Amino acid sequence: MEIIKLAVVFAIIIAVMWMKKPMWAAVVAASVGAVILYGLSPERTAGAVWTGATSWATLETLLVFYSITFLQRMMEKRKNLSNAQTALNGIFNNNRVNASIVPFLLGMLPAASTVLICGPIVRASVKDSLNTEEKACVTSYYRHISESFLPTYTSIFIAITITGGRVNAAQFLAAMAPMVISLMGIGWLVYLRKVPKDTGMVPDHPKSYYWKLLAQSVWAIGLTILLILFAGLPVWGAVWICIAINVFVNHFTAGELIPFLRTAFEGRLLLSTWLIMIFKEILTETGVISALPQMFAALAIPEFLIFTLIFLFGTIVAGTQAMIVLCMPMAMEAVAPGHTGLALFVLLMCVTYAAMQLSPTHICLIMCAEDYKVSLGAMIKKTVPLVGIFIAVAIVYYGLLSLAGF
Repeated sequence: MEIIKLAVVFAIIIAVMWMKKPMWAAVVAASVGAVILYGLSPERTAGAVWTGATSWATLETLLVFYSITFLQRMMEKRKNLSNAQTALNGIFNNNRVNASIVPFLLGMLPAASTVLICGPIVRASVKDSLNTEEKACVTSYYRHISESFLPTYTSIFIAITITGGRVNAAQFLAAMAPMVISLMGIGWLVYLRKVPKDTGMVPDHPKSYYWKLLAQSVWAIGLTILLILFAGLPVWGAVWICIAINVFVNHFTAGELIPFLRTAFEGRLLLSTWLIMIFKEILTETGVISALPQMFAALAIPEFLIFTLIFLFGTIVAGTQAMIVLCMPMAMEAVAPGHTGLALFVLLMCVTYAAMQLSPTHICLIMCAEDYKVSLGAMIKKTVPLVGIFIAVAIVYYGLLSLAGF
């Protein structure tokens, strides 16, 4: 019964967006539907709305979004993004590299709005080789590959910590290397193989010139990532340090900067993001997340598949961190004697990555769909083949690691 209610809630999102309504309207409708279907009292509803609207996690998300957009405006003003495209063409002369490697590298910056920087680069690389929904899918897919394995992302750091020493960061990174390669390859197999490699550019400078141009174009993003990785700064703090440095490096005037204060405020995207955070709190308040393990435990299938289903559907509903905190300890306790737990851990982290690419509560997907002006459902539909193949590969990989005693 709980699963049916949950399906109805997500069907509301799909139906509202099918009627060409904005994402914020779909989220509001789904939130109201969840409150009614699960019979939440006014007090519990108000508490969930207040927590979702005012928590630091929500406010920080909005601050990071605004900060990244401000930096993007500065980069656009100095033509850094177009220069980066020129540099990559001069180095690789390969549209497929531009459309995959660049979003992958930019994805190392743990901020939802990074997908907005990736979008123009992907669009310029694939041109008319892919339709708009496929372009949106490729942008989101490759931007998130870094999120599947880098411990700079909070969810991965929390998951490793929860294992209680059974899995450390070095082991996880080493074990995830084949899966990262498979993610890159699956995207090429399904979509990027349709994109002509040759950019049509005839380089008129040595490669050293283009490497220098690339560094000059993306140094702010690179420095932001380094500040997060090695200085432990929050994303918004690292971004504003780079904004301040950029003012002097690229000689911005007050007259240029002041308009950015307004144009960096993307009201529609900020509203959708804020409402999504409230929606997630309402879903958590319904208790459906904590009920998922009991629902799937009754199925007559192997234990690792039970956990796979729990993490898949649970992450789609509540996000990565919620499922990791709720269910990863239980999964680690279920590891067979003589095994380290690494095999199951890698499988479940792969599944959470895949599930987030299908989740209507995933802020990045909403931003990407809004940026490309496509429906979220259409973009997710294009993503399903990618994550379906990836989950199948992850299960096979789990079997190999298990046979090896991991």
